[in-house]
Amino acid sequence: MEKRCDWCLSHDLYIDYHDKEWGVPLHDDQKLFEFLLLEGVQAGLSWLTVLRKRENYRLAYDNFDPVKIATYDEAKMQDLLQNAGIIRNRLKVAASVNNAKRFLEVQKEFGTFDNYIWSFVDHKPIVNHFETLADVPAKTALSDKISKDMKKRGFKFVGSTIIYAHMQATGMVNDHLTSCFRHAELTEK
Repeated sequence: MEKRCDWCLSHDLYIDYHDKEWGVPLHDDQKLFEFLLLEGVQAGLSWLTVLRKRENYRLAYDNFDPVKIATYDEAKMQDLLQNAGIIRNRLKVAASVNNAKRFLEVQKEFGTFDNYIWSFVDHKPIVNHFETLADVPAKTALSDKISKDMKKRGFKFVGSTIIYAHMQATGMVNDHLTSCFRHAELTEK
């Protein structure tokens, strides 16, 4: 049996996410926005809670299309707050609409959000060599820098810990443990 990162072993949904998505370099703007939205709503909750609701979010949020989400009005936000399939938090719903608008501004300025976010790592993943879960940081000086820049641009729910989770999820950093089969697979790519 292949060795995996310890954090994903508690649930099949975690294992599937770990094996197929987590840490894979992502350059598709709509998927980057999806992770940004989901990382923001995860604040204070477990990632498993968010993964369980991911398909509901996909339906409720027009397949994570930032162009559509940026146009959501108060009535649409009220509908979202009544949707039991998602996390019904007024601040997080408002932030998702705000962040779609900010996302589009970044796309306009940089051509793509991908160009913007990956420029912080010189467009190539940082490969870490952590041996235990305790070695993996919750945030770094780089996530502090990105968070500060995004806040300056008006994004919400983009604290350093959320940004570092985003970096891990989208492969900007490879934080698979060195004993995990995915560490070597992703390092070789």
